Amino acid sequence: MGILSGNPKDQPLHYGEVMAIWTNVATNNGLIAAYQTFFNHTGDKDLAKIIEDAIQCCKEENEQLEIILKVNGIALPPAPPERPNAKLEDIPAGARFNDPEISAALSRDMVSGLLACSEAIGMSIREDIGMMFTQFHMKKEQLGAKLLKLSKEKGWLILPPLHVDYPEA
Repeated sequence: MGILSGNPKDQPLHYGEVMAIWTNVATNNGLIAAYQTFFNHTGDKDLAKIIEDAIQCCKEENEQLEIILKVNGIALPPAPPERPNAKLEDIPAGARFNDPEISAALSRDMVSGLLACSEAIGMSIREDIGMMFTQFHMKKEQLGAKLLKLSKEKGWLILPPLHVDYPEA
């Protein structure tokens, strides 16, 4: 038997794993509050469904991550209060996030989340932690793909300059 063999759940976390888990919970707490606000601002039903899915994804991740932190005696990061529901019509037009802005913010967050999960996977020596972040990564990929498709369909995607290889004349 080698070092750290046996059941991974019986192995200690290293500081990188702790930081990845704690940071993910803290980030998700902020994203949940932001997405609840975005939900109040969106007028698009398809985007609202993706926002609900993103909120649920963050909450499900936190359920798993918080258990690990508690079992290991690590204090949880603070969480902002739940955002109340509001009617879109009650938000002044100049104070609203518009749907393309919300879609872009969600896309940015998905990319950041994919990178954070990849980093956590790469640094994990406990197999269960690496696999957990792999599952989170897959869910973010799926949400990101839905969001990309919706952004293309709605015309919200802002294209970077395209490189087209022209044949020589």
